[in-house]
Amino acid sequence: MIIPSKLPNISTSIFSVMGQMAAEYEAINLSQGFPNFPSDPALNALVDQAMRDGFNQYAPMQGDFELRMEISKKIENLYQHFYNPETEITITAGATQAIFTIIAATISKGDEVIIFTPAYDCYAPTVQLFGGKIVPIQLKPPSYGVDWKEVSDKISSKTKMIIINSPHNPSGMLFSEEDMLELQRLAEKNDLLVLSDEVYEHIIFDGNVHQSASKFDALANRSFITASFGKTFHNTGWKMGYCAAPEYLMKEFQKVHQFVVFCVNHPIQKALATYLKDANHYLKLSDFYQQKRDFFLHLMEGSNFKIIPSKGTYFQMLDFSEISTENDIAFAERLTKELKIATIPTSVFNEGKKDFKQIRVCFAKTDETLAEAAKILSEL
Repeated sequence: MIIPSKLPNISTSIFSVMGQMAAEYEAINLSQGFPNFPSDPALNALVDQAMRDGFNQYAPMQGDFELRMEISKKIENLYQHFYNPETEITITAGATQAIFTIIAATISKGDEVIIFTPAYDCYAPTVQLFGGKIVPIQLKPPSYGVDWKEVSDKISSKTKMIIINSPHNPSGMLFSEEDMLELQRLAEKNDLLVLSDEVYEHIIFDGNVHQSASKFDALANRSFITASFGKTFHNTGWKMGYCAAPEYLMKEFQKVHQFVVFCVNHPIQKALATYLKDANHYLKLSDFYQQKRDFFLHLMEGSNFKIIPSKGTYFQMLDFSEISTENDIAFAERLTKELKIATIPTSVFNEGKKDFKQIRVCFAKTDETLAEAAKILSEL
């Protein structure tokens, strides 16, 4: 039987490719975005206790109510916007499932969706899967700032949604308050939905402030917000996240969510509900990762890479234009095979796979790993 592909131009994710290559060549893996240190033993113990207490059957479809209440409190405390835990928050199998479900619930054949490239690689295929058309807007180094006139010019009668990601993977840039106000203005003027991917909301450096879509009332009223416990609490393999949105949007989200996963891991939800009660578990995360960023960048001083410090996320862009004329994919492959250090070439996330001679490294690693990696990179 011949089955026509619904995604004929999609190949294996670059994260899988570089991860497999790192394993094959026994390379230091700075490619995939996961920590190589454990999550908090206290959180692990809470999961174990939840299992022992019998929370091993299906959770409610929307998620454990106590966890939804804690999320609601967290958002209100940080961003002064109230989401009703009864009707406006859903626990998901990671942020990627939330993103998939949002797009599945809202995008139909012919709808246009604006994304900013370089973009996380699940956005475009999911839009295409449901018949939508991607309208890419390329963010350019070194600042990766948004040209809002270009955004305005690319909005058409078919535009249904704008997807944003701040702090931004892979560039490490942040949307400013001015950016969010302009996004709000354009979304209101053109009656657009917004998908705000905020998985790195608690990893912000140098005194900067996260500008959540929930902070802006008119924007919040037309936005889906996604977040990731895995990114925040060093356990990406748990695949736990959530979506927050006004009730009229969340109703549509849950119609799809119930048939994608119905519900997600129950004992982990119970554990997170307890763990979130102490805000220090996420409020101190920026300091933790800024120390790692600064440690790595200090070791990279004097290298031939051109580096602008990341403003958020646990990723750092490295410009190798003064080191090699290779394209970034070839450069990243050579680093992995010959120098035993795996990174991510960033052209794969760009419009037309444009090559800016930049690779992305993940600094969510132990200091020993970062020191070993910096030594190799600094010798190039």
